[in-house]
Amino acid sequence: MTSVLTPQIQKLLKDTEEKMKKSMDVVTRQFGEVRGGRANPALVEHLTVPYYGTPTPLKQLAAITAPEPRMLVVQAWDATAIVEIEKAILQSNLGISPQVDGKIIRLPIPPLTVERRQQLTKLLPQLAEEGRIAVRTIRRDANEVVKKLKADKQISEDDSFKNQDAVQKLTDRVIAQIDSLLKVKEQEVLSV
Repeated sequence: MTSVLTPQIQKLLKDTEEKMKKSMDVVTRQFGEVRGGRANPALVEHLTVPYYGTPTPLKQLAAITAPEPRMLVVQAWDATAIVEIEKAILQSNLGISPQVDGKIIRLPIPPLTVERRQQLTKLLPQLAEEGRIAVRTIRRDANEVVKKLKADKQISEDDSFKNQDAVQKLTDRVIAQIDSLLKVKEQEVLSV
């Protein structure tokens, strides 16, 4: 008997892959928020700024660039938002003092101390592990659906094993991507 992926199984695999990709995106965003040795727009683009009474992500209010390795430039599209953007940066606990110049805010990124680099290298594996746990939870949920389909006699035992194997391969691939991201970010944080 040849195994054919039922539309239900195809949808399950597609949904599982999408959920795992979202978990990967979260880890990527969290790593971007960890300040390394270089200026990175991801450091501030997630900040929310009250704009006409609505909390708005900074990246929707301004262009954020890194023209130099230790400098971020935030160029607001609306000059009236400059004061609120400056307040949001000061309240963010990033340890960065904004320098306002008309419609441009310059953010000099101070070099990291050795102690701070060590603290960050302890934080990064925790963030990566949270991502791995999320991916494993998604795998467990997908496998439970496959087992239920087998128990309800909607798929054969062979198809059940093949689908669980497909979910495991997807899980392994995403966890390997998280591990790769972790190594890159640790090197970035440790490089002077």
